[in-house]
Amino acid sequence: MRHYALTLLMPPFPPVRIVSRSGGIEAGSSVELRIGPLPWIAQHSAYEPNHLFVDQQIRGPFARWIHRHQFEDLGGKTRLTDRVEYRLPGGAFVNAALGWLVNLALHQTFRHRHKVTKHLCEKA
Repeated sequence: MRHYALTLLMPPFPPVRIVSRSGGIEAGSSVELRIGPLPWIAQHSAYEPNHLFVDQQIRGPFARWIHRHQFEDLGGKTRLTDRVEYRLPGGAFVNAALGWLVNLALHQTFRHRHKVTKHLCEKA
């Protein structure tokens, strides 16, 4: 079920496949993905039940990737906030030239993920 939920949250392109996974979202657990042809290994580095979890890229397309998933109780509703800190390989020039494209892709990805998450939570 966890494998299904993770892939369900991803937009249809690029295709995402889970290669392996250890644990859930607690600190120390990890997941190995293929995003299109690219390998991506992420490890959860922090976990506070009902509040947040953080994953960091161990190997993949970014020079740096830290993703914080934060949950806030709004009295009968929950706000999910994703915060991503990333750096592209290749230095300042590459980040300045291509950062806008990554930001656009992230915006579209998280818009899809939040829509799916909202639907799944309201259905439950």
